[in-house]
Amino acid sequence: MKTLDPDQLKTYRARGHLTVEGIFGEAEIRAAIADAEIWAKEEIGKLDAGQQAWYVEGAITDRAVLRKLDNPIYLRPAFRSLAANEGLLAMVEQLIGPSPKAFFSQIFFKAAGGGGPKPVHQDNYYFGPNDPEGMVTVWIALDDADEGNGCLYYADGSNLGATIPHTAPEGEPFNLLIPDDAAAAYEMTPAPVPRGGVSFHHGNTLHQSSDNQSDRPRRACAIHYGNGNVELVHSNLSYDADVVVSF
Repeated sequence: MKTLDPDQLKTYRARGHLTVEGIFGEAEIRAAIADAEIWAKEEIGKLDAGQQAWYVEGAITDRAVLRKLDNPIYLRPAFRSLAANEGLLAMVEQLIGPSPKAFFSQIFFKAAGGGGPKPVHQDNYYFGPNDPEGMVTVWIALDDADEGNGCLYYADGSNLGATIPHTAPEGEPFNLLIPDDAAAAYEMTPAPVPRGGVSFHHGNTLHQSSDNQSDRPRRACAIHYGNGNVELVHSNLSYDADVVVSF
């Protein structure tokens, strides 16, 4: 079973993120994408006006396209299988400690031709864990993710700093982000991830993504793991304890 080597662990600790290629095979990725597309078609017609404002992509005006779906590893077996991958969990334990549990997960669709950006933020501000070192985000690339279609950008080393207060734009209470003047102090560098690869990032690492102006989708699944001792003690959004998945 593949695990992270000492150099990879050193990189993660210093930069706050690490990309590992080839964790998932093509069959697993195809199954996840097929399930995500079926689920999206099922869900988009169920959303009320308030939910549409948050879940439906506003940048693509000629058709309704979902921006994201929440809790796939709780609700969809294909994604639970990804989250339970033995090699992936071994790497997660190397980064945050034993007995991992997934507090929350998301599918991001970022459709071709206008899938919108995500401003600079820190996941630990959203979750508010009792141990800032005890959480890691696993970002699984379901498509090749690069600068052309909206890959992640990171502020290297920002994991070593504090959690920064976030604000929300008017009318977007769930879109927590750090103010522009604070974001301007950090240099953001792209982190391309090939299909089937994973980008691991620390909960304090500042990150963002741009919009997708390419003719390719940039679908991804993000899983937010904590170790067995982590509790969300001062989260700034509401998270349902009933959907936590332990491994």
